[in-house]
Amino acid sequence: MERPSIRSYSIRGTRITEAQRAAKKSLQEIHGIPVTDAKLDLNAVFPDAKKIIMEIGFGMGEATAIIAMNSPENGYLAIDLHPPGIGKLLSRIQEQKITNIKVIEDDVHVVLPYMIEDESLDGVHLYFPDPWPKVKHHKRRIVNSGFLELVASKLKPGGYFHLATDWVPYAESMENVFKTSTQFSGGVIDKPEWRPVTRFEGQGIDKDHRVTDLLYFRN
Repeated sequence: MERPSIRSYSIRGTRITEAQRAAKKSLQEIHGIPVTDAKLDLNAVFPDAKKIIMEIGFGMGEATAIIAMNSPENGYLAIDLHPPGIGKLLSRIQEQKITNIKVIEDDVHVVLPYMIEDESLDGVHLYFPDPWPKVKHHKRRIVNSGFLELVASKLKPGGYFHLATDWVPYAESMENVFKTSTQFSGGVIDKPEWRPVTRFEGQGIDKDHRVTDLLYFRN
């Protein structure tokens, strides 16, 4: 598998105890999917799902767990690579007996091209990605033309891409990137009721950060 040369994420909160590491490993064997270079049969992973949705960069998994519990008819493929957050989401899945989430621990730039069949996803969620506010770091932002092309190839026609950010300049940048794409139609929307406000988002709101939701559909 080819690894991305420019990271779209920053390493944060990687401290994890031996007990947490052991628990995470045991839960991954139950609720996780190992990383391979073979395409997943998503219909076999989620045999009863009406829709299969990918959650990219789920943080501590709070929103992912709530969304999955509120929409048990859908299957959610959760992608992240920060051990504490992965461990937390796995614990939420186990404790709350959530049956419609599977977790993959790796960079989405590896998972999407190597593990996901074309036109196999009904939706993609990307909530509060690292905004990389400094101009010299803008090249690290995950939302760029190449990433849109990759996501579009994995979405079914009519499938959706829902994004949210509390950094207004990044929201404007996202809009501009989507405007250059012929594969998506959409724009800024009001926050949908089904997207929960997480603790992280609440902290941003307390600091008067304006949250922007964007929704696009694959043409």
